[in-house]
Amino acid sequence: MRRELTARFAAQTMADVKLRQALLASEVARFRLLPLALGDDRDLVATVQGKPGARAVMNAKLEHLARDVGAAVIYVIRGDGLTLSASNWRDPHSFIGRNYGFRPYFHDAVVRGEAEQFALGTVSGKPGLYLARRAAGGSVVVVKLEFDRVEAQWRAATGVTFVTDRDGVIVVTSRPAWRFARTSALTPTQARTARERIGVPALAATPFTRMGHGRIAIAGTRGEWLLLSTPPDASGWRAHLALPLRQAVDAQVRIAQGLAALAVLALFAAGALLQNRRRRRRERTLQLESAVAERTADLRREIDERTAAERQAAQMREGLRQANRLATLGQITASVAHETAQPVAAIRNYAASSQKLLDLGANRDVRENLQAIDRLAGRIGEVTAELRGFARKGSRAGGPVPLAEVVDGACLLLKEGLSRIAFERPAITPDLMVLGGHVRLEQVFVNVLQNALEALADSPTPQISMTAELDGDAVRVLVSDNGPGIAPDVAERLFTPFATSRASGLGLGLVIAKDIMEDFGGALGLAPASHGACFAILLRRA
Repeated sequence: MRRELTARFAAQTMADVKLRQALLASEVARFRLLPLALGDDRDLVATVQGKPGARAVMNAKLEHLARDVGAAVIYVIRGDGLTLSASNWRDPHSFIGRNYGFRPYFHDAVVRGEAEQFALGTVSGKPGLYLARRAAGGSVVVVKLEFDRVEAQWRAATGVTFVTDRDGVIVVTSRPAWRFARTSALTPTQARTARERIGVPALAATPFTRMGHGRIAIAGTRGEWLLLSTPPDASGWRAHLALPLRQAVDAQVRIAQGLAALAVLALFAAGALLQNRRRRRRERTLQLESAVAERTADLRREIDERTAAERQAAQMREGLRQANRLATLGQITASVAHETAQPVAAIRNYAASSQKLLDLGANRDVRENLQAIDRLAGRIGEVTAELRGFARKGSRAGGPVPLAEVVDGACLLLKEGLSRIAFERPAITPDLMVLGGHVRLEQVFVNVLQNALEALADSPTPQISMTAELDGDAVRVLVSDNGPGIAPDVAERLFTPFATSRASGLGLGLVIAKDIMEDFGGALGLAPASHGACFAILLRRA
């Protein structure tokens, strides 16, 4: 029975380990967009070009950005390795003026365009993940992430949680003493390469001993531990969770034994009643009632704990949806920047011409310029309002939502990408209402359209077609493209976590979109297509 309970407990706990890895990956993916967004920033370009006052402006911008997004530090490195600007410019140990040309992440970003490296800070002495990307003028933008908050949450939970890199070295952990310890044997060359990459003089010894069948022994503790590990992600990181085997399994054994003992006690009480019904009836009845009350209290506690665990899992799923929405938001930043750049340039031109017209006394022309500026500002307001709305957390409650507004919002967020292809969309009447939440339904359409755009990246004649038709009490929306289609092996597991055909994809977008549709009584699936791929979105009519 112990072996069966152990296997059941491992299967239940493995889902928690995968969810922790997914949340960590989504957090890193959100920060990975920052260097891309800053790559062609005009203040960065001015700083690299050495324009007067540009560094002070860039320092303030990086300081506010790091505080708002929660990054440890953001800094800009010149092409020769010298740091020009940093968010910690006020700190006595600021990065400004320091040369980081020796760092592998700097060299790899210059050569390949982007790089990432988990290493020990040479100034702060704190470990963290460095995300670097080549920027304007041959410079490199670097964002450092520190995982103190994540590690603190892990320490408050049961067991020991830690993450290893591609060499099997522990980099993020709920036990700080385990950091930079190797979990497997390394050759001298592998060990030297890992030390140089992390920036430590030596790697600590393995903190536990493997005993086979997923069991380990941890120094300084008693009993065996169960070790659960996820497959490596695209960066080679793996999440691990070690739990006390005896504590986890014996709790379930004691429950089974308690139930068996309770049954024996009931049989014994029945036999005693037959032997001496009057004398023993009251005594055995009281014993049975006491045992039942105690067991009932135990079951009530178990139900409360399970309810709390399910509530926490629901909160974690909603957090994963929000992280996916923010990651998607970073991908469409270029679209919004392009959409607002032209109106801003036009406003500047109208303002400059208005000044000259005022000097000439042409008041009518100035009034026309002001009206044009008002229209352009309204256009910018529509784009930014849609962007802010998409970034907010969507309510889980559903209600009547105009389908036309949902489709319009998704198309506005992806306008830059859709403008480069042949895009056909249906004419949807404003009175067609569906059940759902505006932000969460918009997230579904953005995910499906973004996948289609990425599939058409290498197509010479890219085309996306969207159709909508009434199907009884439902609305069926089809989104099809003329791309390479979806391979059969990928299509079979398309809506399972981490299933993706893209090297940079997490494999969570369609899973989250399907979960959202099912919450509102709808569905999301893959429809048959003669060529390319076709997704069917089924919504309930309000």
